Amino acid sequence: MAEFLSDLIPILNGTLRLATPLILCAMAGLVSERSGVIDIGLEGKLLIGAFAAATVAALTGSAWLGLIAAIAASSVFSLIHGFACITHRGEQIISGVAVNFLALGLSVVIGIALFPRGQPPLDIAERFRPLDFPLSETLAGVPVLGPVYSGLLSGHNLLVYAALLAVPLIWWALYRTTFGLRLRAVGETPAAVDSAGVSVTALRYRGVLIAGVLCGIAGAYLSTAHGAGFVREMSAGKGFIALAAMIIGKWRPWTAFGACLLFGFLETITPRLQGVELPLIGEAPTALIPILPYIFTVILLAGFFGRAIPPRALGTPYVKEH
Repeated sequence: MAEFLSDLIPILNGTLRLATPLILCAMAGLVSERSGVIDIGLEGKLLIGAFAAATVAALTGSAWLGLIAAIAASSVFSLIHGFACITHRGEQIISGVAVNFLALGLSVVIGIALFPRGQPPLDIAERFRPLDFPLSETLAGVPVLGPVYSGLLSGHNLLVYAALLAVPLIWWALYRTTFGLRLRAVGETPAAVDSAGVSVTALRYRGVLIAGVLCGIAGAYLSTAHGAGFVREMSAGKGFIALAAMIIGKWRPWTAFGACLLFGFLETITPRLQGVELPLIGEAPTALIPILPYIFTVILLAGFFGRAIPPRALGTPYVKEH
């Protein structure tokens, strides 16, 4: 058992750390799309959040100010998306793609203007550090409980725990509050919400703004917690994988969370497949291993988990009837 745990816990640790930005972005997309606004721009908001966090942390020496900057930058991009899609009833997918390109371009241009290599590096003091739970060292030798407590639950940075906390909070907000009831209703039948005297526009703006906050936290995690600075295009498709996880999870918090953990697990074990003999295939091809998580994403989206039915008003601008 001890040997099994010693092999399993590093994999579970890696799963949790790699799934953290996916979890936050999936919850962001879920809230936005439950309100009826398609959020293809998760990738761009994640990227601009990572850049803003690293830049401000490098300039001020504070990871907390970097986190605030990441939330602010991502929220601004969310409001731009909302202004185009909600206020002006623009095409939501095109607006999301524009957000992605805008974030990519700005992170490069501003980075080159501020830093010699265009990439803000961070010292240890400018990053979020791991947190050790009380008695983690004392309990480390206890069979089963010790490795789980000190090796798996303890030792992560604050933003990992924030991502785990976001899942029950989003579930509670959507299914146990008046705001959540109205938000889900506006994604299904906005005319009924409007007829009850509740502003469809205000609810959708609140949805995209919450998405911006969550994406900002995810971006700060990438550059100031999981990483040691900003690297060009460091989001590396994570926003799109989070979008896929949300769809696989059928726009529900807990199932989307499970899908994020699955993708995190796949990304964790992928490097460990180097040189491993696979059934019917033999040794895993080196060129195939890095793209296995993306292949698996396509397979899952093809309907492996059944048909995913989106909110009925998703992607449909609301026009008030007079």
